[in-house]
Amino acid sequence: MDFDPTITSYPDIGDRAFGTSGRILVSIFMTLELYLVATGFLILAGDNLHNLLPDVNFEFWGLGIGGKQSFVLIVALLILPTVLLKKMSILAYVSASAVLASLVIIGSIFWAATYDGIGFHKSGVVVNWGGIPTSFSLYAFCYCAHPVFPTLYTSMNKQKQFSKVTNYFDQLVHSTHQNS
Repeated sequence: MDFDPTITSYPDIGDRAFGTSGRILVSIFMTLELYLVATGFLILAGDNLHNLLPDVNFEFWGLGIGGKQSFVLIVALLILPTVLLKKMSILAYVSASAVLASLVIIGSIFWAATYDGIGFHKSGVVVNWGGIPTSFSLYAFCYCAHPVFPTLYTSMNKQKQFSKVTNYFDQLVHSTHQNS
């Protein structure tokens, strides 16, 4: 992308490597991947919210919507407006609020463990084998951001600093996994 400014996306790379059929194939796989990641996110959010609030049920125009399906619909309706944004820079604030929410949750866990008498000294199961599929899906979801790299690169004011950004986030992800 540094040497040819006409390449701005993965389909452009597919086109350069394999022609029009490469562009079409890469576009299909990228679109399919993004669709499946969004579907996975909705399922993950619905499952986790249902685990937190198992008794939530809604009735809408005489149609009963219960459990996981209701949370999938709620999350989809909350996320839908972000697709309609004209300036994608607003999503940075959404992302920052997610980081803040994660910090609040981690702080709440440590507060409860330290000051509310729950403590870290309780015995328990070292590995929750039933949680492996959920944790695997969380890790897979975290690594599915690569389709946005060409867009980020072309959107940056100082494109020469792109490698610094990716290296920073790579170190951040690896330090997070080592601490877990």
